[in-house]
Amino acid sequence: MIRTAPGGAATAYARLPYGQTFFQNPTGRCSDGLLMIDYIAIAAGLPLLPPYKNTGADLTRGVNFAVAGATALPAGALAARGIVSPATAASLSVQLDWMSSYFNSTCFDESDCTDRLETALFMVGEIGGNDYNYAIFQGKSMDEVRSMVPEVVAAILKAAKKVIEFGATRIVIPGNFPIGCFPIYKTAFQSNIPEAYDEKQCLKHLNKFAMYHNEELRKGIAELRQEYIYDQIVYGDYYNAFEYVLEVAGQRGLDTQRACCGQGGMYNFEMGRMCGAVGVPVCPNPEKYVSWDGVHLTQEAYKIMAQWLLSDIFANLRCTR
Repeated sequence: MIRTAPGGAATAYARLPYGQTFFQNPTGRCSDGLLMIDYIAIAAGLPLLPPYKNTGADLTRGVNFAVAGATALPAGALAARGIVSPATAASLSVQLDWMSSYFNSTCFDESDCTDRLETALFMVGEIGGNDYNYAIFQGKSMDEVRSMVPEVVAAILKAAKKVIEFGATRIVIPGNFPIGCFPIYKTAFQSNIPEAYDEKQCLKHLNKFAMYHNEELRKGIAELRQEYIYDQIVYGDYYNAFEYVLEVAGQRGLDTQRACCGQGGMYNFEMGRMCGAVGVPVCPNPEKYVSWDGVHLTQEAYKIMAQWLLSDIFANLRCTR
């Protein structure tokens, strides 16, 4: 979401049809409109969080350090595994450096930062998914991708510790989506074997991997809670929030299989001609789709997920007091 230059302006996310539903213009959000973090801000009575690199933006009521395509691991760590990060060099560690610079420039001293952040809510993520995406689509085996999980989880937990050290007392650490339900993966790993799919027509082996990442992350969060007993550290259950979207999709008339913006094949997705490319069509009713571009969700899907998450997150925040 963050605005970085010059590369950010060259991405499809900086052009229509991205942003068409809510903003009528692209904002760098990887959707047709609002994201989950936007709905969380609205629920908290805050303005939509501006990107940190948006020069001149009012950052006094919240700020977003996220970058589209960012990874949990730095580019060097990925390169050591033979993986290239094609979207941005602004990995999680870079975003944390920006956060440090922001706090150092706005807080008078450590005590002032602690006071300011006492009532703040930090979302550490969603991060880590791109590390796996790049590895998988660059030909790494699932065993190789699975071996990345401890390092990715450690990077996420390290980030959580850093925000706690700045004075954060309420932290949400999101898990991974059920990636086997996404058109990009269902296209790449399409199978003629019925047993490869679950009852929601999602690829079992990919969802099993996402669950493994989430299990390891939850273990790490449990250890963090033991270390920081006075802080509220909550797991953001993106996996089950997305599962909820699939459960209610029939009642709401949502297409759970095809991308709204895209073309080609069973899932309306083609890697070589993705949303935003010249001539790639957009459905006239994105509010009736779960997937926006085969990789990211529609505003409607994010809205449903956010509603589920808000209920789950704040129930857990109360329970961990």
